[in-house]
Amino acid sequence: MKVSQASSTKELERMARKIRFRTIRNSHLTGTPHLGSCLSCTDLLVWLYWNILKLDSRDPNAPARDRFILSKGHAAPVLFQVLAERGFYPVTDLQSYGNDGSIFGEHPPSPEHLSGIEAATGSLGHGLPMGLGMALAGRLQKSSYNVYVILSDGECNEGSVWESALMAAAQNVQNLTIFIDYNKWQATGRSNEVLGLAPLAEKWKAFGWVTTEIDGHSFEEMTKAHQDLSDDPRPKAIICNTIKGKGIPFMEDDNNWHYRIPTKEEVSQSAQALQIHADEVLLEGSIPLKHG
Repeated sequence: MKVSQASSTKELERMARKIRFRTIRNSHLTGTPHLGSCLSCTDLLVWLYWNILKLDSRDPNAPARDRFILSKGHAAPVLFQVLAERGFYPVTDLQSYGNDGSIFGEHPPSPEHLSGIEAATGSLGHGLPMGLGMALAGRLQKSSYNVYVILSDGECNEGSVWESALMAAAQNVQNLTIFIDYNKWQATGRSNEVLGLAPLAEKWKAFGWVTTEIDGHSFEEMTKAHQDLSDDPRPKAIICNTIKGKGIPFMEDDNNWHYRIPTKEEVSQSAQALQIHADEVLLEGSIPLKHG
């Protein structure tokens, strides 16, 4: 099984900028929303796929592979970019995004339809239960794979999340790690105003998980947290403090970008903020506009 090769912080930052821009451009060209939610977890996805996950794009269904589930399925547009860069399918396949009959849409499709996807998600609260089941299956099969799940903070409103948390702790599911994209926003308001989410880390600790809290945009803190918790026999929760719309000054911490679509001018401004070369911007004709 191929293990992700450790990349330097500079390499990860370069890749994150590239993927952020492609996700923003895709939103403009196809009318795809949830841009702010994509940008808050971009760094985490890049770190996982380049430094942590045991995956081989040439054998995506290998039994010994690590399992990754994007439970916050509305961030699929950025996951699609990551999977293409990691070789699960050609980047050019994304040119069909949003067109009639395309496999690429606002949420991940079922696994049999797209290489690199473990579960169709988007109905929030389902990813962790599925991840728990996969982790328990691995233990029963005496397999060494690990399961990683990214949840949104608003998703922690769901009772299924906390039922899974109780079961994972009771069963000492060591091979399960979750990352909560704690950008402090939900679709319609601040997460801690909609429900009493805080203190989030203490809640997971109280449910029996070994828990730590990090800057969700720091590759160094991600690596340290992963190393510090890896040998603990309990399931692991890493609370990632993130910024919705991270990387684009006029989008950061602005919940309008949960649904807003960037204009051509805003895409150009984003390219400047991300230090993307003008030759890579290619707004016209690079990805077909959504039909209808």
